[in-house]
Parts: sequence; C-alpha cells; structure tokens
Amino acid sequence: MIGQLILALSILVGLHEAGHMLPAKYFGMRVSKFFIGFPPTVYSKKIGETEYGIGSIPLGGFVKIEGMVDESMDTESLKAEPEPWEFRSKPAWQRLIVMLGGITVNFFLGILIFVGLTWVNGESYVSNSEVKYGIYAHKLATSIGFQTGDKVLAINGKQVEKFNEVVDPKILFGTNSVYTVERKHERMDIKIPNDMLKRLSESGGKDGFISPAQPFSVLRVQKGSAADLGGLQAGDKILAINDQPLTYFQELKPMLNDNKCCQVSLKVARKNVDSVLTLKCTVEKSGTLGFNPAFELKESREEKDFMTSLSIGYNDAIDILKFNFLGFSKVFSGEVSASQSLSGPVGIATEFFGGSFNWSKFWRSTAILSLILAFMNLLPIPALDGGHAVFLIYEMIVRRAPSLKFMEWAQRIGMFLILGLMVFAFGNDFYKLFKKEPDTCKCEKTELVEPRK
Repeated sequence: MIGQLILALSILVGLHEAGHMLPAKYFGMRVSKFFIGFPPTVYSKKIGETEYGIGSIPLGGFVKIEGMVDESMDTESLKAEPEPWEFRSKPAWQRLIVMLGGITVNFFLGILIFVGLTWVNGESYVSNSEVKYGIYAHKLATSIGFQTGDKVLAINGKQVEKFNEVVDPKILFGTNSVYTVERKHERMDIKIPNDMLKRLSESGGKDGFISPAQPFSVLRVQKGSAADLGGLQAGDKILAINDQPLTYFQELKPMLNDNKCCQVSLKVARKNVDSVLTLKCTVEKSGTLGFNPAFELKESREEKDFMTSLSIGYNDAIDILKFNFLGFSKVFSGEVSASQSLSGPVGIATEFFGGSFNWSKFWRSTAILSLILAFMNLLPIPALDGGHAVFLIYEMIVRRAPSLKFMEWAQRIGMFLILGLMVFAFGNDFYKLFKKEPDTCKCEKTELVEPRK
C-alpha cells in the first residue's frame, strides 16, 4: 500500500514539477532546483544550471525558479534589480503559462491514463438484465425506501442498460434523481434525497447503498482456516448460520462480525449429498471463516477503438473533476462534514490502493489522484498554483504587479493555510485509523474446533 502511494506520488509530482520547469526553461528562466520529495536530500546531481534531486520525504516535490516568491520565502534576493533570466522579469503571460504548467500536465495525464486503460482493457460492466435477483439494499438505501430484491428499471425516466448507471455518482449526488423499480410485479418511484452525499459521508461509507444481490457458493477453502478445520469444501453452499437463513453474500459479513471467536453452526448444501449438512466452525477474530466465494453474476466486456476510448477517457476525467468540485462546494457550504470527507496520505493509500497490487487498479487510482492534484492546485489559495495564477491575471488586467511585500505576506498566509490543512488531514487519518472498531471477540471464551479426521 505504502509502496504504491509513493510510486504514484513520485510519478505525479515529477511530471507536475516538470510541467513548471520545461516552459520556464523554454522562456529563458533559470531553474536552480528540481526535486521529487522534500529534504533532507537522498541524492542530487547538478546538470547545467539545475540541481536534480530526490528528497527523503516522498509526499511532494518542488522546482526552484529564480526570481519567484515561493515556499522557500527567499525574498532578500528579490530586492535587487531583476535579472533578464529571472521569473519576475518575464512578461505576465509567460509567467502564467509556467504557473499553470503543472496543473495542465496533471489534467492531461489523468485523461491519458483513463484513455489508455479503456483502450487496453475495454469497458467492463454488469448488464442490468444479469441482475436477476434484483438489488441488495444496504442500510443507507433502505433508509430512503429501497428493499432487497427491487429491480431498478429506469433512472429519471431513462431505461437502465448497465448496472453501473445505478451507482453513478453524477446521479446519486445530483439533484431530484428518481429511480423506477419493480417490487413484487409492481412499479414504483423512489426519490433520491439531495443530501445523499452528506448522508454517505456521515456514515463514512460503511452503510453502503446498492449492489447486485449475490447468491454465492464456496470457490476454494484456505488451508488451515476455520472453514477448513470445520470441514467446509469447495462447491458448498451455506444456507444458514446458527439457523439464521443466508441468501446473499452481503448478509454474510454482518453475521460473522456478530460471532467473532464464537463457534457457529453452518447449514450446508453439498453436491452429490441429498441431505443438508451441519458443520461447526469457529469464526476468526477478524470476522472471517477463510474461504473465497464464487458468484453467479458475470461481467460483460466491450472492446473499444482509440477514438471511442478517447471520448470515454475524457468524460471519465471530467466526471472526476465535477465530483471533486461538488464535494468541495458541499464541504465549504457546511452540507458535508470536512472530517468525513478529507483524507491525508494514510486515507488515500487505504482508499485508492489497498493491500494488494493490480496494474489496472494502480493506474486508475493514479489517474484519479492526478486529477485531484490538478483540482487542488487550481484552488485560488496563495502558495498554490491557482493563487499565483490569480495574481498574474490581476497583473495582466491592471497592468501592475502586486507589491513584493504583498506577495510575501500572501505566500505566508497561503503556506499557513496549506500546513493547517495538512495537519488536519493527517490528524483526521489517524483519528479514523484508531477510531475503527478493533477485532475483538464477541464470546468471552473462544471455542476451538479441532481438525476433522
């Protein structure tokens, strides 16, 4: 997880800073430093006028362009008359291109990765007609009127062809969305509340929303696990736990969480066995039995040519930016809690990468992070690229640059805001980390199940 985050940030930060450096060099500005990571320095090498290096703190990077008020706060050198090779001596339009270079690179990189993933992998989706058992309504969906077994027929009057549309953020977090469902051969409309994003953030995503109802069987049993010791076999279908009927895979985890470290009775249907078997298993402390499930639901896949992939990749990227803008607007308006919505490196690593490596997932996560970086850097906060861009646009309009003293104080205020946001994000990550319910046993005494002979 940590390795994937560092690799993704190194790629994104390196290209972002290159987006500043390359136009700066093109316009004749002197670039003295280009670093991925923050000091202390691990390695550096000077090539020409620029020192290229790697810092030991891999959570960002920087490029030092001479004659610019930046995070180094080296304003003493700016009191002298500007040299021709300094940032401040160049026309405002050139400086604006340099400042927006990093954002531009992150934006197009996000699009490029999405296009590449679609072109190579095609488009995977679950056909709505395949969801033959209807939906599984999680707690949040149940609270607004959905029921497990409902079949989603249309959204805002448009027939649903792909199940992905049912959980599309643009629809869920939009306004006045209406789902048409079939329940016991009757059609009915369910309105999505306009504060759906707030409800989801307040639950921390734990309550879920809608997923295809998934009957399941045992695909494989992990050797030495509770399932293995209890006698569960590949191909078995669990019908009940402690006489509580089990129909869908979504029902399994809550049942096991309620019986951590406890011995449970499994009613199992087995191929070539006429009667229902009763097995005894001790649930692991983590709330698992130790088997991999097999599902009936199959994904469809469509090959896409380059031009179609280009359109899909662009639309995916724009949707990510729209969703980020919507989320931030709701945070700033107070509709959504900042503590539930903002994450630092720990939260990002957990949410985007997880504990296993998959190239497609890695690149998709990297694309999303690239677009988030573009969006964040475009915010008009001093010390961010967007803040510098605002001052440069002001200069182009009024034909006069803000004073050095103003720029110095604006940079300090911006750095204070960014550092405060970083402290909040880190603190919020660790709070969520330690707030999570530990893997505690529900039984006072663990009942062990001996291996079956």
